[in-house]
Amino acid sequence: MIENKFKDVLIPGIEKYKLSLSDKQVSKLLEYHKLLIKWNKAYNLTAIRDPLEMISRHLLDSLSIAEYIQGKRFIDVGTGAGLPGVIMAIIYPEKQFDLLDSNGKKTRFLFQVKMELQLNNVEIHHCRVEKLNPKKQYDGVLSRAFATLLDMVEGSHQLLNSDGHFYAMKGLYPSQEIKDLKNKCKIVNCHQLYVPNESSERHLVIMSMLD
Repeated sequence: MIENKFKDVLIPGIEKYKLSLSDKQVSKLLEYHKLLIKWNKAYNLTAIRDPLEMISRHLLDSLSIAEYIQGKRFIDVGTGAGLPGVIMAIIYPEKQFDLLDSNGKKTRFLFQVKMELQLNNVEIHHCRVEKLNPKKQYDGVLSRAFATLLDMVEGSHQLLNSDGHFYAMKGLYPSQEIKDLKNKCKIVNCHQLYVPNESSERHLVIMSMLD
C-alpha cells in the first residue's frame, strides 16, 4: 500500500530524532499528511506536490525542532498549512499550540485538521500577527520561513512573555538577518538541523528579548 511507503520514510526519521511517539501519534501525523495532500489540490497550501516529498520537506523538517522548544504555550505565526505548529501539537499533547495565519483558505484547512485529528491543544487565529493581542502571552513564538528575523521580532514581540523565546526556522545560516537585528533582541543559540533525506541546509535561530 502507498500509505506504507509514507510510513517507511516517516518512522526512520522519527527514530533518527530519538522521539518516542505512540502508534496513535504516528497515525495522526500520517492523517495530517493525508489531509494536506487532499486539500492542497484545491487550496494551494504548499508548492510541494509530491506526497513522498511532503514527508521529508514538511513533517520531518518540522520534527527537527522538537528537542529545542521549551515551555508550555506556543504560537506559530504565519503557520500556513500548520507547519510546524500542527506537528508539534501532535507530538506534545501536553503543550498548547496556537496557529496564526491571515490567509482564510489556510485557516479553514487548519480548522478541519483540528477537528479531524481531535487536537484539543490547538487554537486557530485568522488575522495578521501584529493585530493579535492575547490575554496571556506565550512561552515561545515559532515561525518557519516566515519573513525576516527582524520582521518576526517587530511583528510578534507583543506575543512573547518576559522569559520566552522566538524560534525561527531558516534554510541557510541567516548572517545578514542576524546583523540587521542590531539591538532589537538577543541571539540565544543557532542550531544546524539535519533533516533525513534532505541535503539543503537548515537552521533554527533562537532569540530572546533584551533585558
